[in-house]
Amino acid sequence: MNGGPTEFTVRSDERVEVLDVTDRVADALPDGYDGLATVFVAHTTAGVTLNEFEPRLVGDIERFVAGLAPEHEWAHDELDGNADAHLRSMLLGRDVTVPVRDGRPALGTWQSVLFVECDGPRERRVSVHLQ
Repeated sequence: MNGGPTEFTVRSDERVEVLDVTDRVADALPDGYDGLATVFVAHTTAGVTLNEFEPRLVGDIERFVAGLAPEHEWAHDELDGNADAHLRSMLLGRDVTVPVRDGRPALGTWQSVLFVECDGPRERRVSVHLQ
């Protein structure tokens, strides 16, 4: 079964921010579906990953991501001042593939689908593609 993408928007409030989008991904899945779902972020300054959404860990992830590339030291900054966000998102990746059983993400006990903003605040598009 192949399905066209289902899209939803995510709004960040901070320059670097981690948001749990697991429920949004689950809402995009058809009832009873078994297969794979690829969650894709169609932006060059944001990413998506799987990890635990625990407040202290979220803070650690945000601090880690912010430290991946220092601000204002890059040639691209002369254009629009966000080279650090491009570099951070490149390391994070823009998609994850999640197994789906009976229309629900088949994630590990502590796993969540996390959207990682690297150049906020912004509104972003996330798509879910069925395979």
